[in-house]
Amino acid sequence: MKSNFFSSSSILRKFLFFNLVIFLVLGIFTFLYLNAIKPNLIKSRSNQHMRVISNTSDHINRLNIEFNKKSATGFLLDARFLFQNLDRVQLYDLNSNLLADTDTLDLAQDISVINQDVQETSINESDESANINKISNISKTVTFDTENYVKEYSKQKNIESQLVIGETINNNFYVMTINSVKSYGENKGYIIVSEIANDILVAVEERKNFILRTVFSVALAILIFSVFLNKYILKPIRALVLYTKAIREKDEKIDKHEKYLLRKDEVGQLSRSLNEMTENLYKRIDIAETFSSDLAHEIRNPLTSLKGASEVLDNTSDSEKRKKLIKVISHDVERIERLITDYSQMLKDEASLSRAKMIKINLSNVVNSVVEDFNSNLSNSNKNIKIKISNSHLNGSKINVLGVESKLEQIVANLLDNAVSFSPPNSSISVICDIKKKDAQLIIEDQGPGFNEKNIDKVFNRFYSNRPEKFGEHSGLGLNIVKNIIELHGGSILASNLSGNKKGARIEVLLPIYK
Repeated sequence: MKSNFFSSSSILRKFLFFNLVIFLVLGIFTFLYLNAIKPNLIKSRSNQHMRVISNTSDHINRLNIEFNKKSATGFLLDARFLFQNLDRVQLYDLNSNLLADTDTLDLAQDISVINQDVQETSINESDESANINKISNISKTVTFDTENYVKEYSKQKNIESQLVIGETINNNFYVMTINSVKSYGENKGYIIVSEIANDILVAVEERKNFILRTVFSVALAILIFSVFLNKYILKPIRALVLYTKAIREKDEKIDKHEKYLLRKDEVGQLSRSLNEMTENLYKRIDIAETFSSDLAHEIRNPLTSLKGASEVLDNTSDSEKRKKLIKVISHDVERIERLITDYSQMLKDEASLSRAKMIKINLSNVVNSVVEDFNSNLSNSNKNIKIKISNSHLNGSKINVLGVESKLEQIVANLLDNAVSFSPPNSSISVICDIKKKDAQLIIEDQGPGFNEKNIDKVFNRFYSNRPEKFGEHSGLGLNIVKNIIELHGGSILASNLSGNKKGARIEVLLPIYK
Protein backbone atom coordinates (compact mmCIF):
# COMPACT_ATOMS: atom_id res chain seq x y z
CA MET A 1 0.00 0.00 0.00
CA LYS A 2 2.83 2.40 0.88
CA SER A 3 4.71 1.74 -2.35
CA ASN A 4 1.49 2.25 -4.35
CA PHE A 5 0.91 5.57 -2.62
CA PHE A 6 4.38 6.89 -3.42
CA SER A 7 4.34 5.60 -6.96
CA SER A 8 0.91 6.97 -7.89
CA SER A 9 0.49 10.11 -5.80
CA SER A 10 1.48 13.55 -7.02
CA ILE A 11 4.49 15.54 -5.85
CA LEU A 12 2.20 17.84 -3.87
CA ARG A 13 0.70 14.91 -1.95
CA LYS A 14 4.16 13.54 -1.21
CA PHE A 15 5.33 16.98 -0.12
CA LEU A 16 2.35 17.41 2.23
CA PHE A 17 2.73 13.85 3.54
CA PHE A 18 6.40 14.32 4.43
CA ASN A 19 5.62 17.67 6.06
CA LEU A 20 2.84 16.03 8.05
CA VAL A 21 5.29 13.39 9.29
CA ILE A 22 7.78 16.08 10.23
CA PHE A 23 5.04 18.02 12.02
CA LEU A 24 4.01 14.94 13.98
CA VAL A 25 7.60 14.31 15.06
CA LEU A 26 8.05 17.96 16.01
CA GLY A 27 4.70 17.88 17.80
CA ILE A 28 5.77 14.90 19.92
CA PHE A 29 9.08 16.53 20.85
CA THR A 30 7.28 19.82 21.53
CA PHE A 31 4.78 18.07 23.80
CA LEU A 32 7.57 16.33 25.70
CA TYR A 33 9.52 19.60 25.94
CA LEU A 34 6.54 21.57 27.26
CA ASN A 35 5.81 18.84 29.80
CA ALA A 36 9.44 18.95 30.96
CA ILE A 37 9.65 22.75 31.30
CA LYS A 38 7.52 23.07 34.42
CA PRO A 39 9.11 20.18 36.39
CA ASN A 40 12.58 21.44 35.51
CA LEU A 41 11.78 24.98 36.67
CA ILE A 42 10.23 23.61 39.87
CA LYS A 43 13.30 21.46 40.46
CA SER A 44 15.57 24.46 39.92
CA ARG A 45 13.55 26.51 42.44
CA SER A 46 13.61 23.59 44.89
CA ASN A 47 17.40 23.46 44.65
CA GLN A 48 17.48 27.08 45.81
CA HIS A 49 15.21 26.09 48.69
CA MET A 50 17.55 23.28 49.61
CA ARG A 51 20.44 25.68 49.98
CA VAL A 52 18.32 27.74 52.40
CA ILE A 53 17.27 24.57 54.25
CA SER A 54 20.91 23.46 54.49
CA ASN A 55 21.97 26.83 55.91
CA THR A 56 19.03 26.79 58.33
CA SER A 57 19.94 23.30 59.57
CA ASP A 58 23.53 24.40 60.09
CA HIS A 59 22.37 27.39 62.18
CA ILE A 60 20.03 25.21 64.23
CA ASN A 61 22.82 22.73 64.97
CA ARG A 62 25.37 25.46 65.65
CA LEU A 63 23.02 27.30 68.06
CA ASN A 64 21.74 24.02 69.49
CA ILE A 65 18.14 25.11 69.07
CA GLU A 66 15.56 22.95 70.78
CA PHE A 67 12.60 21.89 68.65
CA ASN A 68 9.78 23.45 70.67
CA LYS A 69 7.50 26.34 69.88
CA LYS A 70 9.32 28.95 71.90
CA SER A 71 12.82 28.13 70.69
CA ALA A 72 11.71 27.61 67.06
CA THR A 73 9.79 30.92 67.03
CA GLY A 74 12.76 32.75 68.50
CA PHE A 75 15.11 31.17 65.99
CA LEU A 76 12.97 32.20 63.01
CA LEU A 77 12.74 35.70 64.44
CA ASP A 78 16.50 35.96 64.82
CA ALA A 79 17.32 34.28 61.48
CA ARG A 80 14.90 36.23 59.27
CA PHE A 81 17.79 37.40 57.11
CA LEU A 82 18.08 33.84 55.77
CA PHE A 83 14.52 33.97 54.38
CA GLN A 84 14.38 37.42 52.78
CA ASN A 85 13.59 36.06 49.30
CA LEU A 86 11.13 33.44 50.53
CA ASP A 87 7.42 33.76 51.22
CA ARG A 88 7.15 31.30 54.07
CA VAL A 89 9.31 29.05 56.25
CA GLN A 90 7.83 26.61 58.76
CA LEU A 91 9.29 24.30 61.36
CA TYR A 92 7.54 21.11 62.48
CA ASP A 93 8.39 18.57 65.10
CA LEU A 94 8.58 14.83 64.48
CA ASN A 95 4.85 14.50 65.22
CA SER A 96 4.01 16.90 62.40
CA ASN A 97 3.03 19.68 64.82
CA LEU A 98 3.70 23.25 63.72
CA LEU A 99 6.35 24.88 65.90
CA ALA A 100 7.06 28.17 64.11
CA ASP A 101 5.93 29.97 60.99
CA THR A 102 7.32 33.10 59.33
CA ASP A 103 3.74 34.09 58.46
CA THR A 104 3.04 34.20 62.19
CA LEU A 105 6.06 36.41 62.74
CA ASP A 106 4.89 38.84 60.06
CA LEU A 107 1.40 38.94 61.53
CA ALA A 108 2.82 39.49 65.02
CA GLN A 109 4.90 42.40 63.72
CA ASP A 110 1.89 43.98 62.10
CA ILE A 111 0.02 43.79 65.37
CA SER A 112 2.91 45.32 67.26
CA VAL A 113 3.04 48.15 64.75
CA ILE A 114 -0.61 48.96 65.32
CA ASN A 115 -0.19 48.92 69.10
CA GLN A 116 2.47 51.56 69.80
CA ASP A 117 2.42 51.13 73.60
CA VAL A 118 4.83 48.57 74.88
CA GLN A 119 3.91 47.17 78.30
CA GLU A 120 5.47 44.46 80.31
CA THR A 121 2.89 41.95 81.38
CA SER A 122 3.17 38.57 82.85
CA ILE A 123 2.03 35.92 80.52
CA ASN A 124 1.46 32.55 81.86
CA GLU A 125 1.98 29.48 79.81
CA SER A 126 -1.68 28.96 79.04
CA ASP A 127 -2.10 32.51 77.72
CA GLU A 128 0.98 32.19 75.59
CA SER A 129 -0.29 28.95 74.08
CA ALA A 130 -3.68 30.49 73.41
CA ASN A 131 -2.16 33.52 71.66
CA ILE A 132 0.08 31.38 69.50
CA ASN A 133 -2.83 29.14 68.51
CA LYS A 134 -4.94 32.21 67.72
CA ILE A 135 -2.21 33.68 65.52
CA SER A 136 -1.68 30.29 63.89
CA ASN A 137 -5.37 29.99 63.06
CA ILE A 138 -5.42 33.48 61.52
CA SER A 139 -2.35 32.55 59.48
CA LYS A 140 -4.06 29.44 58.19
CA THR A 141 -7.02 31.42 56.92
CA VAL A 142 -4.71 33.89 55.21
CA THR A 143 -2.49 31.32 53.46
CA PHE A 144 -2.88 27.54 53.51
CA ASP A 145 -2.25 24.57 55.74
CA THR A 146 0.96 22.60 55.12
CA GLU A 147 0.45 20.09 57.90
CA ASN A 148 -0.80 17.41 55.50
CA TYR A 149 2.33 17.82 53.33
CA VAL A 150 4.54 17.28 56.38
CA LYS A 151 2.58 14.19 57.36
CA GLU A 152 2.96 12.88 53.81
CA TYR A 153 6.69 13.50 53.94
CA SER A 154 7.08 11.83 57.35
CA LYS A 155 5.51 8.65 55.95
CA GLN A 156 8.14 8.37 53.19
CA LYS A 157 10.50 5.41 53.44
CA ASN A 158 13.43 7.44 52.17
CA ILE A 159 13.40 10.38 54.55
CA GLU A 160 16.81 11.48 53.38
CA SER A 161 15.50 13.12 50.20
CA GLN A 162 13.36 16.22 50.05
CA LEU A 163 9.72 16.37 49.01
CA VAL A 164 8.99 18.92 46.31
CA ILE A 165 5.42 20.12 45.74
CA GLY A 166 4.13 22.47 43.05
CA GLU A 167 0.50 23.44 43.54
CA THR A 168 -1.87 26.27 42.73
CA ILE A 169 -3.54 27.69 45.84
CA ASN A 170 -5.73 30.79 45.99
CA ASN A 171 -4.89 31.68 42.37
CA ASN A 172 -1.16 31.56 43.12
CA PHE A 173 1.32 28.87 42.17
CA TYR A 174 3.43 27.71 45.11
CA VAL A 175 6.62 25.70 45.16
CA MET A 176 7.16 23.93 48.47
CA THR A 177 10.21 21.97 49.59
CA ILE A 178 10.11 19.78 52.67
CA ASN A 179 13.18 18.22 54.28
CA SER A 180 14.23 16.88 57.66
CA VAL A 181 16.42 18.76 60.14
CA LYS A 182 19.13 16.60 61.64
CA SER A 183 21.38 17.08 64.61
CA TYR A 184 24.36 14.76 64.81
CA GLY A 185 22.70 12.33 62.42
CA GLU A 186 19.38 12.28 64.27
CA ASN A 187 16.12 13.72 62.95
CA LYS A 188 14.92 16.60 65.12
CA GLY A 189 12.01 17.79 62.96
CA TYR A 190 11.00 19.07 59.59
CA ILE A 191 11.38 22.33 57.75
CA ILE A 192 9.16 23.43 54.89
CA VAL A 193 9.99 26.33 52.55
CA SER A 194 7.15 27.80 50.48
CA GLU A 195 7.44 30.38 47.73
CA ILE A 196 4.98 31.96 45.32
CA ALA A 197 6.35 31.02 41.89
CA ASN A 198 3.91 32.55 39.45
CA ASP A 199 6.92 33.43 37.30
CA ILE A 200 7.26 29.72 36.52
CA LEU A 201 3.76 29.66 35.07
CA VAL A 202 4.53 32.84 33.14
CA ALA A 203 7.76 31.32 31.76
CA VAL A 204 5.95 28.13 30.77
CA GLU A 205 3.19 30.12 29.10
CA GLU A 206 5.65 32.33 27.24
CA ARG A 207 7.60 29.37 25.91
CA LYS A 208 4.38 27.60 25.01
CA ASN A 209 3.12 30.65 23.12
CA PHE A 210 6.49 31.07 21.40
CA ILE A 211 6.50 27.44 20.23
CA LEU A 212 2.87 27.65 19.10
CA ARG A 213 3.58 30.88 17.18
CA THR A 214 6.62 29.26 15.61
CA VAL A 215 4.67 26.15 14.62
CA PHE A 216 1.87 28.30 13.22
CA SER A 217 4.37 30.40 11.25
CA VAL A 218 6.07 27.30 9.84
CA ALA A 219 2.70 25.78 8.95
CA LEU A 220 1.65 29.00 7.24
CA ALA A 221 4.95 29.15 5.32
CA ILE A 222 4.55 25.53 4.20
CA LEU A 223 0.95 26.23 3.17
CA ILE A 224 2.00 29.26 1.13
CA PHE A 225 4.86 27.29 -0.42
CA SER A 226 2.49 24.41 -1.19
CA VAL A 227 0.08 26.78 -2.95
CA PHE A 228 2.99 28.30 -4.89
CA LEU A 229 4.37 24.84 -5.69
CA ASN A 230 1.00 23.64 -6.93
CA LYS A 231 0.11 26.76 -8.94
CA TYR A 232 3.42 27.64 -10.55
CA ILE A 233 5.15 24.25 -10.84
CA LEU A 234 2.93 21.20 -10.37
CA LYS A 235 -0.12 22.52 -12.22
CA PRO A 236 1.95 23.46 -15.33
CA ILE A 237 3.65 20.05 -15.19
CA ARG A 238 0.25 18.35 -15.08
CA ALA A 239 -0.82 20.45 -18.06
CA LEU A 240 2.31 19.38 -19.95
CA VAL A 241 1.63 15.75 -19.03
CA LEU A 242 -1.92 16.07 -20.39
CA TYR A 243 -0.43 17.73 -23.46
CA THR A 244 1.88 14.79 -24.12
CA LYS A 245 -0.99 12.33 -23.50
CA ALA A 246 -3.18 14.24 -25.93
CA ILE A 247 -0.45 14.00 -28.56
CA ARG A 248 -0.06 10.28 -27.93
CA GLU A 249 -3.82 9.72 -28.09
CA LYS A 250 -4.17 12.06 -31.10
CA ASP A 251 -6.54 14.33 -29.23
CA GLU A 252 -7.22 17.64 -30.95
CA LYS A 253 -7.59 19.49 -27.64
CA ILE A 254 -3.91 20.03 -26.94
CA ASP A 255 -3.83 23.77 -26.28
CA LYS A 256 -3.86 23.60 -22.46
CA HIS A 257 -0.17 24.42 -22.22
CA GLU A 258 -0.16 27.53 -24.41
CA LYS A 259 -0.42 29.98 -21.49
CA TYR A 260 2.89 28.66 -20.15
CA LEU A 261 4.80 29.34 -23.37
CA LEU A 262 5.34 33.01 -22.43
CA ARG A 263 6.91 32.24 -19.04
CA LYS A 264 10.61 33.06 -18.75
CA ASP A 265 11.46 30.35 -16.22
CA GLU A 266 12.24 26.65 -16.60
CA VAL A 267 8.56 25.74 -16.98
CA GLY A 268 8.32 28.12 -19.92
CA GLN A 269 11.47 26.66 -21.45
CA LEU A 270 10.08 23.15 -21.02
CA SER A 271 6.76 24.19 -22.56
CA ARG A 272 8.47 25.76 -25.54
CA SER A 273 10.74 22.73 -25.97
CA LEU A 274 7.79 20.35 -25.94
CA ASN A 275 5.92 22.61 -28.32
CA GLU A 276 8.88 22.71 -30.72
CA MET A 277 9.35 18.95 -30.44
CA THR A 278 5.67 18.44 -31.21
CA GLU A 279 5.77 20.77 -34.17
CA ASN A 280 8.88 19.04 -35.49
CA LEU A 281 7.24 15.67 -34.96
CA TYR A 282 4.14 16.67 -36.90
CA LYS A 283 6.33 18.29 -39.50
CA ARG A 284 8.32 15.08 -39.91
CA ILE A 285 5.11 13.08 -40.11
CA ASP A 286 3.75 15.38 -42.79
CA ILE A 287 7.04 15.25 -44.67
CA ALA A 288 7.14 11.47 -44.45
CA GLU A 289 3.57 11.19 -45.70
CA THR A 290 4.16 13.67 -48.52
CA PHE A 291 7.47 12.11 -49.44
CA SER A 292 5.98 8.60 -49.53
CA SER A 293 3.31 9.81 -51.87
CA ASP A 294 5.81 11.70 -54.03
CA LEU A 295 8.24 8.79 -54.12
CA ALA A 296 5.50 6.40 -55.18
CA HIS A 297 4.48 8.84 -57.89
CA GLU A 298 8.07 9.35 -59.12
CA ILE A 299 8.75 5.62 -59.27
CA ARG A 300 5.42 4.93 -60.97
CA ASN A 301 6.32 7.13 -63.93
CA PRO A 302 9.51 5.25 -64.95
CA LEU A 303 7.81 1.94 -64.16
CA THR A 304 4.99 2.80 -66.55
CA SER A 305 7.56 3.77 -69.16
CA LEU A 306 9.45 0.53 -68.52
CA LYS A 307 6.30 -1.53 -68.89
CA GLY A 308 5.36 0.15 -72.14
CA ALA A 309 8.86 -0.08 -73.61
CA SER A 310 9.18 -3.74 -72.67
CA GLU A 311 5.85 -4.58 -74.32
CA VAL A 312 6.82 -2.74 -77.51
CA LEU A 313 10.29 -4.30 -77.46
CA ASP A 314 8.77 -7.76 -77.32
CA ASN A 315 6.66 -7.12 -80.44
CA THR A 316 9.17 -5.30 -82.66
CA SER A 317 11.94 -6.66 -84.84
CA ASP A 318 13.35 -3.32 -86.07
CA SER A 319 16.91 -3.09 -84.75
CA GLU A 320 16.97 0.71 -84.61
CA LYS A 321 13.69 0.85 -82.78
CA ARG A 322 14.85 -1.86 -80.40
CA LYS A 323 17.99 0.18 -79.62
CA LYS A 324 15.85 3.21 -78.81
CA LEU A 325 13.57 1.14 -76.60
CA ILE A 326 16.54 -0.40 -74.78
CA LYS A 327 17.92 3.10 -74.24
CA VAL A 328 14.58 4.18 -72.75
CA ILE A 329 14.53 1.12 -70.48
CA SER A 330 18.10 1.81 -69.37
CA HIS A 331 17.20 5.45 -68.73
CA ASP A 332 14.20 4.48 -66.62
CA VAL A 333 16.15 1.91 -64.63
CA GLU A 334 18.82 4.52 -63.96
CA ARG A 335 16.13 6.93 -62.82
CA ILE A 336 14.63 4.40 -60.38
CA GLU A 337 18.06 3.48 -59.08
CA ARG A 338 18.88 7.16 -58.54
CA LEU A 339 15.60 7.70 -56.64
CA ILE A 340 16.15 4.75 -54.33
CA THR A 341 19.81 5.60 -53.73
CA ASP A 342 19.15 9.27 -52.95
CA TYR A 343 16.13 8.49 -50.79
CA SER A 344 18.10 5.93 -48.78
CA GLN A 345 20.98 8.37 -48.41
CA MET A 346 18.65 11.13 -47.30
CA LEU A 347 17.19 8.97 -44.51
CA LYS A 348 20.68 7.98 -43.37
CA ASP A 349 21.80 11.62 -43.39
CA GLU A 350 18.87 12.77 -41.24
CA ALA A 351 19.41 9.94 -38.75
CA SER A 352 23.17 10.41 -38.50
CA LEU A 353 22.88 14.19 -38.23
CA SER A 354 20.41 13.91 -35.34
CA ARG A 355 22.95 11.75 -33.44
CA ALA A 356 26.11 13.61 -34.48
CA LYS A 357 27.82 16.13 -32.19
CA MET A 358 28.45 19.53 -33.72
CA ILE A 359 31.92 21.06 -33.29
CA LYS A 360 33.74 24.21 -34.31
CA ILE A 361 34.80 23.95 -37.99
CA ASN A 362 36.61 26.29 -40.37
CA LEU A 363 34.28 26.54 -43.39
CA SER A 364 37.04 27.80 -45.68
CA ASN A 365 39.05 24.61 -45.16
CA VAL A 366 36.02 22.45 -45.94
CA VAL A 367 35.30 24.36 -49.16
CA ASN A 368 38.95 24.24 -50.28
CA SER A 369 39.12 20.48 -49.67
CA VAL A 370 35.93 19.69 -51.64
CA VAL A 371 36.82 22.03 -54.52
CA GLU A 372 40.26 20.45 -54.79
CA ASP A 373 38.68 16.97 -55.10
CA PHE A 374 36.23 18.18 -57.76
CA ASN A 375 38.96 19.90 -59.80
CA SER A 376 40.99 16.69 -59.68
CA ASN A 377 38.06 14.67 -61.03
CA LEU A 378 37.13 17.28 -63.65
CA SER A 379 40.67 17.30 -65.01
CA ASN A 380 40.12 13.71 -66.14
CA SER A 381 36.83 14.50 -67.89
CA ASN A 382 36.16 15.96 -71.33
CA LYS A 383 34.02 18.87 -70.13
CA ASN A 384 36.91 21.18 -69.39
CA ILE A 385 35.12 22.81 -66.48
CA LYS A 386 37.15 24.73 -63.91
CA ILE A 387 36.07 25.56 -60.33
CA LYS A 388 37.58 28.75 -58.96
CA ILE A 389 37.63 29.82 -55.29
CA SER A 390 37.53 33.49 -54.36
CA ASN A 391 38.39 34.13 -50.69
CA SER A 392 41.44 36.35 -50.91
CA HIS A 393 39.53 39.24 -49.32
CA LEU A 394 39.46 37.28 -46.01
CA ASN A 395 43.21 37.89 -45.57
CA GLY A 396 43.69 34.44 -44.09
CA SER A 397 41.06 34.89 -41.37
CA LYS A 398 38.98 31.88 -40.41
CA ILE A 399 35.25 31.49 -40.94
CA ASN A 400 34.22 29.23 -38.07
CA VAL A 401 30.81 27.59 -37.90
CA LEU A 402 29.26 25.03 -35.56
CA GLY A 403 28.45 21.85 -37.42
CA VAL A 404 29.27 18.33 -38.55
CA GLU A 405 32.22 18.34 -40.96
CA SER A 406 30.98 15.45 -43.14
CA LYS A 407 27.61 17.16 -43.59
CA LEU A 408 29.18 20.50 -44.47
CA GLU A 409 31.28 18.67 -47.06
CA GLN A 410 28.08 17.08 -48.38
CA ILE A 411 26.48 20.52 -48.77
CA VAL A 412 29.39 21.83 -50.85
CA ALA A 413 29.69 18.58 -52.83
CA ASN A 414 25.97 18.42 -53.71
CA LEU A 415 25.90 22.05 -54.83
CA LEU A 416 29.05 21.64 -56.92
CA ASP A 417 27.75 18.40 -58.42
CA ASN A 418 24.51 20.14 -59.37
CA ALA A 419 26.44 23.08 -60.88
CA VAL A 420 28.83 20.83 -62.83
CA SER A 421 26.02 18.68 -64.26
CA PHE A 422 24.26 21.73 -65.74
CA SER A 423 27.38 23.67 -66.78
CA PRO A 424 28.32 23.61 -70.46
CA PRO A 425 31.82 22.47 -71.56
CA ASN A 426 34.66 24.99 -71.37
CA SER A 427 32.92 26.97 -68.62
CA SER A 428 33.83 27.86 -65.05
CA ILE A 429 32.16 27.68 -61.65
CA SER A 430 32.81 30.40 -59.09
CA VAL A 431 32.93 29.61 -55.37
CA ILE A 432 33.01 32.55 -52.92
CA CYS A 433 33.56 32.35 -49.14
CA ASP A 434 32.78 35.54 -47.25
CA ILE A 435 31.31 36.99 -44.06
CA LYS A 436 27.90 38.65 -44.22
CA LYS A 437 27.03 40.43 -40.98
CA LYS A 438 26.92 37.63 -38.39
CA ASP A 439 26.79 34.78 -40.90
CA ALA A 440 29.29 32.82 -42.93
CA GLN A 441 28.42 33.19 -46.62
CA LEU A 442 29.02 30.57 -49.33
CA ILE A 443 28.13 31.47 -52.94
CA ILE A 444 28.29 29.08 -55.92
CA GLU A 445 27.68 30.45 -59.42
CA ASP A 446 27.66 28.44 -62.66
CA GLN A 447 27.29 29.34 -66.35
CA GLY A 448 24.48 26.91 -67.11
CA PRO A 449 20.91 27.65 -68.27
CA GLY A 450 19.80 28.84 -64.85
CA PHE A 451 16.35 28.27 -63.38
CA ASN A 452 13.25 28.40 -65.55
CA GLU A 453 10.73 28.66 -62.73
CA LYS A 454 9.17 32.01 -61.87
CA ASN A 455 9.09 30.91 -58.22
CA ILE A 456 12.67 29.73 -57.87
CA ASP A 457 12.07 28.43 -54.31
CA LYS A 458 10.42 25.41 -55.93
CA VAL A 459 13.88 24.05 -56.81
CA PHE A 460 14.25 23.01 -53.15
CA ASN A 461 11.13 20.84 -53.29
CA ARG A 462 11.62 17.10 -53.37
CA PHE A 463 11.71 15.45 -56.80
CA TYR A 464 12.02 18.82 -58.51
CA SER A 465 13.70 18.85 -61.96
CA ASN A 466 13.34 21.66 -64.46
CA ARG A 467 15.71 20.18 -67.06
CA PRO A 468 14.11 17.15 -68.69
CA GLU A 469 17.24 16.29 -70.62
CA LYS A 470 18.98 15.65 -67.31
CA PHE A 471 16.07 13.62 -65.93
CA GLY A 472 18.03 10.39 -65.66
CA GLU A 473 21.03 12.02 -63.99
CA HIS A 474 19.12 13.64 -61.12
CA SER A 475 16.50 12.34 -58.71
CA GLY A 476 15.26 15.80 -57.77
CA LEU A 477 16.34 15.29 -54.13
CA GLY A 478 19.78 16.94 -54.21
CA LEU A 479 18.80 20.52 -53.38
CA ASN A 480 16.15 19.37 -50.92
CA ILE A 481 18.75 17.32 -49.03
CA VAL A 482 21.09 20.32 -48.99
CA LYS A 483 18.34 22.58 -47.64
CA ASN A 484 17.49 20.14 -44.83
CA ILE A 485 21.12 19.85 -43.73
CA ILE A 486 21.58 23.63 -43.80
CA GLU A 487 18.43 24.22 -41.74
CA LEU A 488 19.55 21.63 -39.19
CA HIS A 489 22.74 23.72 -38.87
CA GLY A 490 20.62 26.81 -38.21
CA GLY A 491 21.30 28.35 -41.63
CA SER A 492 19.39 29.23 -44.78
CA ILE A 493 19.75 28.79 -48.57
CA LEU A 494 18.64 31.02 -51.45
CA ALA A 495 18.52 30.26 -55.20
CA SER A 496 18.49 32.86 -57.98
CA ASN A 497 19.60 33.51 -61.55
CA LEU A 498 22.61 35.68 -62.32
CA SER A 499 21.70 39.28 -62.97
CA GLY A 500 22.52 41.45 -65.98
CA ASN A 501 23.82 39.87 -69.15
CA LYS A 502 25.25 36.92 -67.28
CA LYS A 503 23.60 33.55 -67.66
CA GLY A 504 23.63 30.88 -65.02
CA ALA A 505 22.39 29.87 -61.56
CA ARG A 506 23.43 31.34 -58.21
CA ILE A 507 23.14 29.50 -54.85
CA GLU A 508 23.78 31.42 -51.61
CA VAL A 509 24.22 29.62 -48.28
CA LEU A 510 24.26 31.41 -44.90
CA LEU A 511 25.46 29.67 -41.72
CA PRO A 512 25.75 31.25 -38.25
CA ILE A 513 29.32 32.19 -37.34
CA TYR A 514 30.60 30.42 -34.23
CA LYS A 515 33.11 32.40 -32.17
